[in-house]
Amino acid sequence: MESTGGPYLNTAAVTSPVGIARLLQMTFGCATFSLVAHQGGFSAAYGTFCMFVWTFCFAITVFIFTCEFTHLHSCLSLSWGNFTAAFAMLATLMSVTAAVIYPLYFVQVGCYPIGCEVRDFRIAASVFAGLLFVTYATEVFLTRAKPGQVTSYMATVSGLLKIVQAFVACIIFGALVNDSQYGKYVATQWCVAVYSFCFVATVVVVAFSVTGKTALLWFPFERSVVIYTFVAVLLYTSAAVIWPVFCFDSKYGSPRRPSLCAKGKCPWDSQLVIAIFTYVNLLLYVLDLAYSQRIRFVSHL
Repeated sequence: MESTGGPYLNTAAVTSPVGIARLLQMTFGCATFSLVAHQGGFSAAYGTFCMFVWTFCFAITVFIFTCEFTHLHSCLSLSWGNFTAAFAMLATLMSVTAAVIYPLYFVQVGCYPIGCEVRDFRIAASVFAGLLFVTYATEVFLTRAKPGQVTSYMATVSGLLKIVQAFVACIIFGALVNDSQYGKYVATQWCVAVYSFCFVATVVVVAFSVTGKTALLWFPFERSVVIYTFVAVLLYTSAAVIWPVFCFDSKYGSPRRPSLCAKGKCPWDSQLVIAIFTYVNLLLYVLDLAYSQRIRFVSHL
């Protein structure tokens, strides 16, 4: 956004569509965690995660808004366009997760036993959480790369998919540590190695793009990313075949959920989640490979 308010303040950070979206993000984010902290309440890992999401996104959005309004981002050793695009996509994913989890675990129709006042606060917080997700998704829509436009890599479809791939990998890791019994076979350990390698490589790609250090590398970063994406497709294809076989084939695992398996502590459930999101990430990497053939990296935007 170009400055329209003199050499010191950038009023476009407030008046532009993206600026308005960020103002709404701060408003809805503050309202959400304030309602929960004041009376709505939260507990256990799910509630803590939701509060972390809302406070983290609020803090980073305030930081971005302040830097853009005062032009302080020009003093940072970051590729600002890549950073804001990456955060907007990450915040969208995190906020939609929290917007689903909080009402699912904490909102109820009746007043007993929490009381009507607490119930109303939780419903209000859930509404603002949903609005928060909408505003972050709106920013992604407004800042995404348009056809023929030269823009930051993280604003392209391929760049945005990198954030989604890493987020999906985090879901897989969460299921892995929830008694998934992945250490039972060497084959399933290979799948874990695939998930770990692809996650680390994706984070490295995002980190180099956000810090704007791609031009300093001694190898062609653009070509390397495309090659890595192709390798990731092959690796995830192997995991998409191996994991279901060693978890759901009757020779190695169980094709059906055991009837005596406790809810929330069943290895079969975790294995199913991992299988589903393995296919999700495989599709994301295939789409990434297709789109990466049509973009040009710009590290300095």
